[in-house]
Amino acid sequence: MLSGTNRMPGENGKDYAYRVIRQNIMNLTLEPGKAISEVDLAAALQLSRTPVREVMSRLKEEYLVDVIPQVGTYISKIDPGLIDEAVFMRFSLEKEVLLLACNRFSAEDVRLLQHNVEKQESLQQRQGAAFLFHELDNEFHSLLFRGCGKEHVWDSITRLSTHYNRMRLMFEIEYDFTPAIEQHRNLIKLITEQRVDDVESAVHRHIIEPMSRWKELQV
Repeated sequence: MLSGTNRMPGENGKDYAYRVIRQNIMNLTLEPGKAISEVDLAAALQLSRTPVREVMSRLKEEYLVDVIPQVGTYISKIDPGLIDEAVFMRFSLEKEVLLLACNRFSAEDVRLLQHNVEKQESLQQRQGAAFLFHELDNEFHSLLFRGCGKEHVWDSITRLSTHYNRMRLMFEIEYDFTPAIEQHRNLIKLITEQRVDDVESAVHRHIIEPMSRWKELQV
């Protein structure tokens, strides 16, 4: 039912339940629309129902579960409206961060991006590597924001992007993620060559254009 259930040293029951359940929603192990039970989740995590019930309330606030009185609790289906809001926020802010990066990224910042992309490229011939690529993809963009001193901005984007990121993962599972890797390479080149005039079109290609193929995957 759940993957990645190893408990971290010193992790309390509530934090453990939140981390594992949320991760399983985000990696699609718990599929959109799936009915879930606090009893079953507590048993899978070897916890009482109390921390799981508290986690359900938190995940409801994050739009990741829907609680219907007298009916049940369900993993939220993908909401196009929440995707649109996340894309608007990410597109607007990522343009600005890339402009900053063109002017302030250090050689070490660039090296970290390049190392991340090298790890992405190592996954190209591996079967079932979409989730690993997805994690590296998120790390790549996190490095962009962190290198510009805007890591908390990235945290805010991440919190709003739960539906957007699940949709991205579905797309990466279904289709080849090679174009995204090539776009990451291009973003690094923009930064090192300080090509600020090309930033907006590059971000549009990376964030906006893939959405035209998402409708067939909508759930």
